[in-house]
Amino acid sequence: MPELANKRIVLGLTGGIACYKVAEYVRRAQDEGATIDVVMTEAATRFITPVTLQALSGRPVWLDAWDTRAHNNMAHINLTRGADAVVIAPASTDFIAKLAHGLADDLLSTLCVARGSCPLLIAPAMNREMWLHPATQRNVAQVQADGARLLGPAEGDQACGETGSGRMLEPHELLAETIAFFQPKVLAGTRVLITAGPTSEAIDPVRVITNRSSGKMGYAIARAAHEAGATVTLVSGPTALDAPYGVHRINVQSARDMHQAVMAQAPHADVFISVAAVADWHVSNASPVKLKKTADSLAPQLEFAPNPDILADVAALPNGPYCVGFAAETDNLIKHADQKRKRKGVPLLVGNLVQHAMDSDTTELTLFSDSGQVSLSPAPKLTAARQLVDAIATGLQRSATNR
Repeated sequence: MPELANKRIVLGLTGGIACYKVAEYVRRAQDEGATIDVVMTEAATRFITPVTLQALSGRPVWLDAWDTRAHNNMAHINLTRGADAVVIAPASTDFIAKLAHGLADDLLSTLCVARGSCPLLIAPAMNREMWLHPATQRNVAQVQADGARLLGPAEGDQACGETGSGRMLEPHELLAETIAFFQPKVLAGTRVLITAGPTSEAIDPVRVITNRSSGKMGYAIARAAHEAGATVTLVSGPTALDAPYGVHRINVQSARDMHQAVMAQAPHADVFISVAAVADWHVSNASPVKLKKTADSLAPQLEFAPNPDILADVAALPNGPYCVGFAAETDNLIKHADQKRKRKGVPLLVGNLVQHAMDSDTTELTLFSDSGQVSLSPAPKLTAARQLVDAIATGLQRSATNR
């Protein structure tokens, strides 16, 4: 099901060059099932035309508080009734000041004041000096204190030629924030550490031994944990995936690199989720130069040494994080996964059969804990990740109660 299915969003545009980004956001949000009602200030129309946004949204664009298309001449009331959120993007310095002081001198500002319980999300877009000005910071703090959620801003190059904080989020980031807003915040305030992807064990500078892993499941869990309100650090082996929005990624190569990165982060984490397909051994006699192949040469004799057990080492930490392991099996899932959970000493272990998940966007998970096992229905990996995050939140709460 699309991420924003059955959601109606009132999208407000104020004056700023970042208006051009909103066109793509509208298209992406609609692809995710959202219905978009666009409201523009007069200044916004100087940067992008109402015709463009009407064509993209497929719905009338609203500009005027006195628009007679509203059956009762009350567009400022009607537009937010039944809406799931009001998103202001871009939100200019001037408009944030209006919100902070309750001013209502055009359709968009008036509907924000009249919106009742409809959530308000604002994506600031302005010059870095305008963003850092004490008055703007006071106004932003007031708007947040009044219940609005701030989306960004980002840092980077600005249209004025300067560089710094104040850029509006990119369309895909704004969409990710919108989707995340509607997810329950079951991990709010927690710090989650996740490993994902394969590890790469060198034979020589150009040849490696690795495990088959796309990293999709670990990256989906990282996204789901961020959506659930957690601060997420992702320690990732080599993958072709982009880091989920809002997730801090640490790139590693070998299992020993991953172990070092995880052990540095684990004492600061509340939850550790070991999803990575970590190689069990590394080549102890790896060559510092490329091994040459000749017509009469034999394959090199490789010697192997065990890699550290990352999950077991984190689980053994005094006052360590709540640990979740993964077991990817080819047969006897229940037997092997349950044995692994007990051997590693973790409260929750997630098992799956590789033939149901490898190189796929779907998976079928089984959760193993002291309470027994629970099999989840086959689902897209992000859906399964959100179900797992719910289970982790329950386990974390139970663990805290039992301490």
